[in-house]
Amino acid sequence: MITFGYISLCAVSPFGPCRKCQGLGFALETTRRGKPKRGKDCRRCRGVGRRLRTGRRIHNAWTRTYRNGTR
Repeated sequence: MITFGYISLCAVSPFGPCRKCQGLGFALETTRRGKPKRGKDCRRCRGVGRRLRTGRRIHNAWTRTYRNGTR
């Protein structure tokens, strides 16, 4: 049941939020007064805030391998 839910999630929404920056695309820093400030772009998601889900990455690799094998 959980597997089918994850498969449908990967089909409907192949991109998920980045785990390192929580989907912001950058690191949050604070000034000396304690106010939040935008930091550097996230290296993991390259500043986009979204990453390809693991299940979708596996599906894309399998589809690519199948397509190249049947040509």
